[in-house]
Amino acid sequence: MPADRPVPLDEYPVHQAPLSMKHLVTGDRNAYDRCIFHVFDHAGRAVLILGLGVYPNTGVIDAYATLRLGDELLAVRASDALTDDRMNLSVGPLSIIVDAPLKRLTLRCDPDPEDPSGLSYDITWTAEFPAVWEPHHIQRRGDRLMLEGRRFVQAGNVTGTVRARGEEFTLTPGEWTGTRDRSWGVRPIPGEDGGRAAEEMRPEGFHWLWVPVRFEDRFVMVIAQEDADGHRTLNEAVQVFPEDSGRHDVQLGWPHTEIRYRPGSRHPERAVVHLTDPSRKPLELGVEILNSSPLAVGAGYPPAADWQHGSWQGRGWTDRRAYDLSDPAAHPMAAFGVTDHSARFTLDGRTGFGIFEHGSFGRHDPSGFADYTSVAP
Repeated sequence: MPADRPVPLDEYPVHQAPLSMKHLVTGDRNAYDRCIFHVFDHAGRAVLILGLGVYPNTGVIDAYATLRLGDELLAVRASDALTDDRMNLSVGPLSIIVDAPLKRLTLRCDPDPEDPSGLSYDITWTAEFPAVWEPHHIQRRGDRLMLEGRRFVQAGNVTGTVRARGEEFTLTPGEWTGTRDRSWGVRPIPGEDGGRAAEEMRPEGFHWLWVPVRFEDRFVMVIAQEDADGHRTLNEAVQVFPEDSGRHDVQLGWPHTEIRYRPGSRHPERAVVHLTDPSRKPLELGVEILNSSPLAVGAGYPPAADWQHGSWQGRGWTDRRAYDLSDPAAHPMAAFGVTDHSARFTLDGRTGFGIFEHGSFGRHDPSGFADYTSVAP
């Protein structure tokens, strides 16, 4: 085995513990550090979702990109051994370059030389609003810490090109939007025996909303996580303005959401998020779903059956595939994972665009869902 030596990042005064930057303070195998980007057009034709993650205690780096066009979802995934160069955010054909931290990033997926019609892109993501912290996220099952994450979210514009199936999409501000989320901490990755907590303490229900919305002059972020009985365990509603506006962030109260689901499903079609401004004036954030991309198909989020984040695939693993989303029965587990919906939003006379990320599984009393088989009438 090679000697344990300093890594390049150790040159910088960024240490939080008397350890090399290659080591974490926690020895939890589920430690992670990753990001997700959403890039979508305002007409609802295309939804590109991409991300990259590192799992230092299992020695894995991986990345993914999915593009939904019509009923087809194209996916590119890559995984490899994590190296000591933590500033190199690339694996296989996928890369993220931090040009200016919190300001500008370059997102790339190299074309497949064996399939020129496959997914590729070269995108510049530019922030239009300051990054904002999300609530500290902690989730336990019994006494077992399942998730503890520190996260921030940000909205901006995107320029560049996306290519797939013989088409080239030119990304232009005003017609496309980009949002992103960064998170790190502890989060389950495949390969761990859940033990008694998983066997005896399965939650009856889980209800999740994560809604970043970009308007021309402001950014709105709404988060709500609820248990089966509607008890809220995570909550956020905030309005953020451009850095040069001189305006402070504004809290928008306790969000309450009315969702109209497609009959026979838990697939949202429209929604209203009820908010409150500091003067207690009611506000309504209207939601019209444009396009949808289930994270359990192609993107590696649980309960995906073919690949999940952080799982060791061997060195230099790359996978490209296409999924047909026209038949929901072909992807039975997608309904038990979170789905990211691009959407048109309205608020106080303004129109904006963003992501309506939603997952509702099992019992949720406020929605009238009695168990895991319940759907909207």
